[in-house]
Amino acid sequence: MTALLEMKQKLKNFYGQYEGYLTPVLRFLLAFGYFWWIRMALGMMDRLSDPFVIIITALLCAILPGNAIMWMGFIFILGHCYAVGIEVAGFAAALLLLMSILALRFGGRYNLVYPMVPLGMVCQLSPLIPIGCGLLGLPVMAVPVGCSVVFYHLITFIKEQESILRSDDIEIQRALKLLIDGLVKDQDMWMSLITFVGVLLLVYLIRTRAFDYAWRVAIIVGAVVYAFIMLAGGLFWGMDVEMVLLMVSVLVSALLGFVLEFFAFGGDYTRTEHLEYEDDDYFYYVKAVPKVSISTSKRKIKKINGVSQKTEEIPQLLGRGQMQSRPSAGNPGHVDFEKKLEESLKDL
Repeated sequence: MTALLEMKQKLKNFYGQYEGYLTPVLRFLLAFGYFWWIRMALGMMDRLSDPFVIIITALLCAILPGNAIMWMGFIFILGHCYAVGIEVAGFAAALLLLMSILALRFGGRYNLVYPMVPLGMVCQLSPLIPIGCGLLGLPVMAVPVGCSVVFYHLITFIKEQESILRSDDIEIQRALKLLIDGLVKDQDMWMSLITFVGVLLLVYLIRTRAFDYAWRVAIIVGAVVYAFIMLAGGLFWGMDVEMVLLMVSVLVSALLGFVLEFFAFGGDYTRTEHLEYEDDDYFYYVKAVPKVSISTSKRKIKKINGVSQKTEEIPQLLGRGQMQSRPSAGNPGHVDFEKKLEESLKDL
């Protein structure tokens, strides 16, 4: 656990130090993935499908505000729809206008949800979208999430009916009716919409409660409820639901949710404190959960290459004293005072 906490602190310090460089890179990757998905999902206009155009647009979105990814994606979608037919572009423009109004009115701070939702659904990590939004956001995030789900299924339907919508024999009224019926009668879309919004609100409701381990309980409950609604909806509407793929997706999304909880929250419930105080009007009961943190140790090793002059002189002086006290071969150097004294006494 200590190693994980040290890694978390190092990552936070690294991102804080190089935030000016990492943020544009992350925006570029998100924009490129979103625009590339639009190219693969629609791909009707050759100019907008050019990889060079996608890369240049993603680079522009990297230095522009976060809303630029959403608006550029809308332009790409309208361009591909116009290549199919003017009525398809008009229907898509009306739906995008409604989505834009809702986005600006309710979820203006969460416009990055629009590119994240289709990418999560393509990567088979659909449960992670409502779980992550419920953990990190507010209930108003249900608006951009729901709009993104609706438009994702509209794009899928346009791609499936491309040959019919491109036909010269089809009339405008018939094309519009086909689009509306395909959107309204899409049971998969309604099931995904209900599941995403319901799980998001449920995760947020549990996550904001005051009991211990609320975040982890919210992740587990959200994953279980997502799987239950998808299975129940498949049985109710008679749809084929791949059980193995659904279970793997729910399990992986729950694990990623725990990783998200570790980096975004990381509360230490073993040191929870309950505080009570009052003023002239109210009594206050506060529950304080400290964050799990650890200070990374910075070790400095000082290498000493030289030795001081005084240290060098000490062995030299010792060596000289030893040399003086040792008798040489030619000169004994040692005087026997007792023997000299005895000789002097004899002479006396």
